Amino acid sequence: MAQNGISENGVTEGVPALPFPQPAEVQEIRHTKIFIDNEWHTSCRGRTFPTFNPATGVKLCEVEEADKEDVDKAVEAARAARQRGSVWRRMDASTRGRLLHKLADLMERDRLLLATLETLDTGKPFLQSFYIDLDGSIKTLRYYAGWADKIHGKSLPVGQQIDKTRLPFPPD
Repeated sequence: MAQNGISENGVTEGVPALPFPQPAEVQEIRHTKIFIDNEWHTSCRGRTFPTFNPATGVKLCEVEEADKEDVDKAVEAARAARQRGSVWRRMDASTRGRLLHKLADLMERDRLLLATLETLDTGKPFLQSFYIDLDGSIKTLRYYAGWADKIHGKSLPVGQQIDKTRLPFPPD
């Protein structure tokens, strides 16, 4: 029985249901290297491992196998990005926010492909990847992009002509 125009299954009466999105057709997985410092790299030791669709057992591709040396390389790049004078540190907060919005825009543009790849890699249902995983990732990026130029610390005088800035979390 319907109440207020809504049927028992939650669909508005008289309104046709929208078709569900369908997975993209993936011919090949192109990016299988390690992404460090805005570049794709082969692993330091040159090793790869196969990755399989857990729902079907079908081999998807060979992926670079990172080890301690690769992790150290990524940590070094992250530390360099935080150093005074680096491109990231010189970038104002509004620009950082715009970059996060741009990433969210690109994820929205390629949402079918990304959800398909997530489904192939994890074996989870496509609609879960599309509506929950990708939606959550995009919304999270947009949320933090909005905060990028709105989080401010407070200057606290500590004497001897030195001011300290207190932030609600560890500073850059």
